[in-house]
Order: sequence, then C-alpha cells, then structure tokens
Amino acid sequence: MEREIGRLSGHYIICGIGRVGRSAARILAAKPVPFVVIDQNESKLQRFTGDWLTLLGDATQESTLRQVHIEQARGLVAATTTDATNLYIVLTARALNSRLKIIARASEEDAEKHLLKAGADSVVSPYTFAGNRIAQSFLRPHVVSFLDTATTHLGLDLEIGEIFVGQDSSFAGSTIGTSRIRQDRNVIILAIKRENGMRFNPSPEDRIEPGDYLIAMGEPGQLRRLEQSAAAKI
Repeated sequence: MEREIGRLSGHYIICGIGRVGRSAARILAAKPVPFVVIDQNESKLQRFTGDWLTLLGDATQESTLRQVHIEQARGLVAATTTDATNLYIVLTARALNSRLKIIARASEEDAEKHLLKAGADSVVSPYTFAGNRIAQSFLRPHVVSFLDTATTHLGLDLEIGEIFVGQDSSFAGSTIGTSRIRQDRNVIILAIKRENGMRFNPSPEDRIEPGDYLIAMGEPGQLRRLEQSAAAKI
C-alpha cells in the first residue's frame, strides 16, 4: 500500500470515507482514475483496503497530506461529516498546493462562504442537493428521469462527458458541422467550454478551437474513442 501511494501522481485525494466520500470514490474507481482515501476510522477503512488505496490519518495535518503526495495531486475532496474539519483540510491543502482543485462538503448553509474563502474551488451541500432533487422530481419528473438515464447508465447506455481538444487535434479549427462528430461518431455536442464561458447548444457553424472542452453525450465507448482522437491528429 505504501509503495503504491508513493507512486501516485496526477491523482485525487478523498478526505473522509462517509457516504459522500464513498460515493465519490466509487465513481472515480469506475472511470478508473488514481485516488487515495484518508480517514481516521480504521474499521471503516479496512472495509475498502482491498479495493482502494487508503491511509489511516488526520487529513487536517500537513504530514498526512504530504504522505499522499498532495504536491503532485490533481484534486482533493474534503468530505468529512463536520464543516469545521473540512475547513481545516481546505486551508491546509491550499497552503500545500496552490494549483490543486478542491471540492468541499458543507452541512450548514453558512459554511459555504467560509470554505470558499479558505480556498475551496466549489462547495457541495448534500442536503441542498437532495432538496432540489425532490422538488425537481415533482416539477419536472421527465427531465430528472432523462438526466438519471444519461448519467447513471440506467435504461439507455448513455454518458455525458467532457472532451479536451488538443493543440494538434484534427478537430481544431473545424466547425461543429464539418467535424462530423454527430454523423460519424453518433455523439451529440451539448456545449463548448472555454476560459471565457460556456457556449450551450452550439450551431453547426461554431468553431472548435484548441483548448476547448466539448461537453458531449453518447455511448461510453464512442466518447472514449472521441476523447482519444480529439487529443491529437489522426
């Protein structure tokens, strides 16, 4: 376990193995991408040691985060059950890696502003999300059903993903129409994400530029192949 953790780079760190942390870990494991889980509860960690990289420790401490190579990490999730602990984790992690993407869990509404000020890039409240989901299930049940289908592979084999367009990509400089992504690959481009914003429902005349992220929907296999071909010339 220590040797595998020692080889980590470009990985994700999940602090807390409660319900939120476990859900995040399962999604990352299914991708799959490298990650490690930190928690102080040894009995909880032991349930997943055979499947995931785990470390018994206090994620608010610099020494613990350095053990999981936070300097080389891509992202961190502060998902313990208390807002105060998550706040300390965010402060410590941000001081150790200024480029790290940090997502924090918040239980109380007032905690969000403190977590953002401490250095979190975004804050997720499970309770707010659940309340919104319940209301939307009443008001727009078919939309909720479609999103479930597209994001959790229920019923239809669909997935929504983001496709990075590399500098030397064969798609760079073409338009949505001339790229023939829809016709040849059966993938729908929902939006184009750029540094200056998001272009929803792009028209066939919209250009694809290097550095763009194409928000796309299609079969998982088609999206993986598109992801590979969009990164470089083919």
